[in-house]
Amino acid sequence: MRTLKINHAAVWVCIILLHGLGFAWYGFLFVEPWMEMVGLDMATAEANPPGIGIWATNTIATIVPIYVLAWLFSKLNVDTVVKGAGLGLLLTFSFEFLSTMAGNMFAAQPYALVWITGGFNLVGIGLSGAILGGWKKYSELDK
Repeated sequence: MRTLKINHAAVWVCIILLHGLGFAWYGFLFVEPWMEMVGLDMATAEANPPGIGIWATNTIATIVPIYVLAWLFSKLNVDTVVKGAGLGLLLTFSFEFLSTMAGNMFAAQPYALVWITGGFNLVGIGLSGAILGGWKKYSELDK
């Protein structure tokens, strides 16, 4: 019987992809509106570069969800690009995007901010789901 296993190479490709996407998303695509909405300016950001703590936290916050997604996909037999992308989008929208939207509304944050921060997660986890669903690894079990 063939069963899906976690494909560690696919997981690490997703992790690298998410870091690259974050660099593009917050560094080029949406840097100005995002900085304005969170109350930062370039001079302040450059004068106070993020320390190792924020990068370590960011890396852990990327590794853990991608491994959990890969584990979940192996248990649910998600074995296509479409299933992977669809489930990644559904989970992210349900568990992250909507709660971020509600939290931002209670914190009186600009409504557009959720579309930048939540949009990053939707795109990133959607792409990661597609990769994890399409790049399969099986184990052979005898029963």
